[in-house]
Amino acid sequence: MFLTLIAVALLAAATGYLTFAIAAGPSAAKVRAMENLRRGVPAPHAAAAAGGRPSSASKGKNASSLSKTLVPKGSRTRLELMLARAGRPADWPIERIITIKVVLTVVSPLLAVTFLFKAPTPMLAILGVLFAVILYFLPELRLYSLGIERKAKITLELADTLDQMSIAVEAGLGFDAAMVRVAKNGSGVLAGELIRTLQDVQVGMTRRVAYEDLVERTQVPDLKQFIRSIIQAEAYGLALSSVLNTQAAEMRMKRRQRAEAKAMQIPVKVIFPLMLCILPVLFMVVMGPGVIGIMASFSH
Repeated sequence: MFLTLIAVALLAAATGYLTFAIAAGPSAAKVRAMENLRRGVPAPHAAAAAGGRPSSASKGKNASSLSKTLVPKGSRTRLELMLARAGRPADWPIERIITIKVVLTVVSPLLAVTFLFKAPTPMLAILGVLFAVILYFLPELRLYSLGIERKAKITLELADTLDQMSIAVEAGLGFDAAMVRVAKNGSGVLAGELIRTLQDVQVGMTRRVAYEDLVERTQVPDLKQFIRSIIQAEAYGLALSSVLNTQAAEMRMKRRQRAEAKAMQIPVKVIFPLMLCILPVLFMVVMGPGVIGIMASFSH
């Protein structure tokens, strides 16, 4: 019986990792393209340790090479993309996420098999399998939640940022100088993204590519619309001050419309807590003494 459980556990772990590798693996065309890009580039040679305990840097390199060996390239690329859209939080480095993902790849099938064979009822078995599936996708869900929160912050900050840039351009600054001023004076998520975009331009990246990378990192529709307007204005030689004024006014209108839409959704969202939590208690307080009195009168 013990050997059977071990065999089932190993089979579940192998199935989970195989599913993880097949579902997240890159396509053959992408693998060939990456091999062509790396062709002719010398690989870095690690210096051999002279002895003693390995340093933290060497441990990090060993963990990185181990994660690259265990995790498919497609899954690592997908996690790095989600991490970039989440703003690369300091407490969620890519190596920690990959380590958690590898552990969950082994643990989740074991939990699913345990719930299937040990649950007293089929309903509990289904709930256990569902819990194991959610546990498997827990890192992606966390990164997705961080990305959604970051997009909401950028959307909220965009209108004020465009107002500041419009004022700076009308005061005589160029577009890049206005962006530098707003980025250095700001403290939000959008200010950090603008600083990174300016750094990309300073290291030799063209403005168009840097702006497109900004849109790809943030995935904010309003910011994408603004960047498209700036690119078209630079291509056709339009006045950036008028473009900034138009975009700022439109972003303020959209922000007001979103606030009004959320305010209109409040009564609908309040109905269910009101019906499930407040009204039953209110009925018990108001009608409870009367019901008790009626029951007491009929009992005599």
